[in-house]
Amino acid sequence: MGPYIPMTEEDKRQMLKRIGVSSFEELIVDIPPEARFKGRLRLPEAVSEYEVKKILEDIAEQNLRLTIFAGGGSYDHYVPAPVLHIMARPEFYTAYTPYQAEVSQGTLQAMYEYQSLICELTGMDVANASMYDGGSALAEAGLMALRIRPKRNVILYPANLNPLYKRVIDSYFHGQRLQLQEVKFDNETGQLDLDDLKAKLNEDVAGVIVQHPNFFGVLEDVFEIERIVHEVGAALIVSFDPISLGILAPPGEYNADIAVAEGQPLGLPLAFGGPYLGIFTAKFEYIRQMPGRISGKTIDAVGNTGFVMTLQTREQHIKRERATSNICSNQQLCALGVAVYLSLMGKEGIKEVAEQSLFRAHYLAEKLQAIGFPLVFKGPFFREFAVRTPKPANEIVDNLVDEGFLAGVPLSLFGMDDDLLLIAVTEKRTKQEMDSFVSKLKELL
Repeated sequence: MGPYIPMTEEDKRQMLKRIGVSSFEELIVDIPPEARFKGRLRLPEAVSEYEVKKILEDIAEQNLRLTIFAGGGSYDHYVPAPVLHIMARPEFYTAYTPYQAEVSQGTLQAMYEYQSLICELTGMDVANASMYDGGSALAEAGLMALRIRPKRNVILYPANLNPLYKRVIDSYFHGQRLQLQEVKFDNETGQLDLDDLKAKLNEDVAGVIVQHPNFFGVLEDVFEIERIVHEVGAALIVSFDPISLGILAPPGEYNADIAVAEGQPLGLPLAFGGPYLGIFTAKFEYIRQMPGRISGKTIDAVGNTGFVMTLQTREQHIKRERATSNICSNQQLCALGVAVYLSLMGKEGIKEVAEQSLFRAHYLAEKLQAIGFPLVFKGPFFREFAVRTPKPANEIVDNLVDEGFLAGVPLSLFGMDDDLLLIAVTEKRTKQEMDSFVSKLKELL
């Protein structure tokens, strides 16, 4: 498919003849004359293709090219060229999510391959074909916990959860007969307060949410949390960082019941908030309670391999009150990009990206502490960390934009102290970039 398909007058004549009218006017005869636009559209004069290209280039050059140290849920990882090239192929780029199993074998196979790769990455039994994003996946996980523990009505969530995810959960849970309770975090380590967790766990708790690494980038003691949560029969819901699984134990190893994530770090570029995709996995025993779609692999009557839509759980497919979700589409194009990325990187590639992010983040943290930006928390961190700034963090961010840096996420955006800055480092950040960043901060202060 080309970017522009011309239509000749003969093409128009044949189309009108096929639908049984003699002119375009006959198609709009039911629109009252007073409702129709009269006169000429105020459009600029026509220009050549070269001139249009030049205009768009001039507009594009107004964009800032920044060295990014901001995270908070979306990260500036390298996207290999084949990922975007394959995503842009017309058979994928123009295909819509299939509602029937026979619509597109290619799309169904791509979904199946994505699911298989996600299960291998996470160590979980089953994965669906993706949700909207990390926030909606986590909210759906909370509702799923209430279904698999039907006699309970409380979901515990950590105070160090991504605040944007918390807003999505609040929206999902609004008006329902359930309770959300917050578990404190330790102000010294940045980790979940296990004593507070134990105090709030009881037989009314259906599920416990933990983010690992948490919003501040700090790693949680997920093995101990799992023991505490399962002692009272609650479901363990983990929101994980997919890149971190290159070096951290996957959710399947510490017996998570449901594990979700934002898939953007796996081959999707930063894009003003999306579109991204929500990774959603669970234990096999809960597969009937999972939201979303699952593609399966089968063999037809003559022995040919085929792919089918195995489970579909949205409200338009089954009785509304029995639906597990009202999400109408999976993010198939983004899921395809993630599948291509994981295929290209392999186990060693994901491990290297994780290690490089870890090493570089710790290098920058040491440099920043040396110039008066102490770490806020003492807990171990992966590739993101919070520092306390000598002046308001939002002023630092604003000033460094002019120097070519996006310095981080001011935590005052989420109602926290105005001298807290959340900084993320990926494998893309070079030593020269980090040293220059530290130098500009010294000049600013």
